[in-house]
Amino acid sequence: MVQKMNENASIDSIEKLSLIVHSSDIGKIHYALVLAAGAAAMNKPVTLFFTMGASTVLSKNNGEVLPWHGMPASGFANGLEMNNALKQRGVADFQTLFQACVELGVRFMVCEMGLSFAEIKKTDLRDDVKIEITGVVTFLHDASKNGSVIFI
Repeated sequence: MVQKMNENASIDSIEKLSLIVHSSDIGKIHYALVLAAGAAAMNKPVTLFFTMGASTVLSKNNGEVLPWHGMPASGFANGLEMNNALKQRGVADFQTLFQACVELGVRFMVCEMGLSFAEIKKTDLRDDVKIEITGVVTFLHDASKNGSVIFI
């Protein structure tokens, strides 16, 4: 079970974290989840906005082969190889971080344009997490003027 930190332990430097997850490199997407889970554990509101190639990670799982297994991963043959290396080294793997973000209340958005680019239909999206299909205007409206927007 993932738990949030004590509110007194939260940082005061930002009021919200908004991440634009654009890269199709699973290593970069993995680190976006690291940042999101970390900020959410510190009681900061977090929005993940997936677009273009990164949208693939929000696709439904089809059996044992997960949509991101075949995605590129810096220094590895693919996402599955990277994920196995993370597990072997005692580092939170992709699914662990994804689930932590869900449990910690991270807001998941996916860009309608990004879905079109990746040829993903609404019915192809995971149904184990609330995913909002939006556009960049909605994402920017959601971002806080005293928050941080990070492009990955």
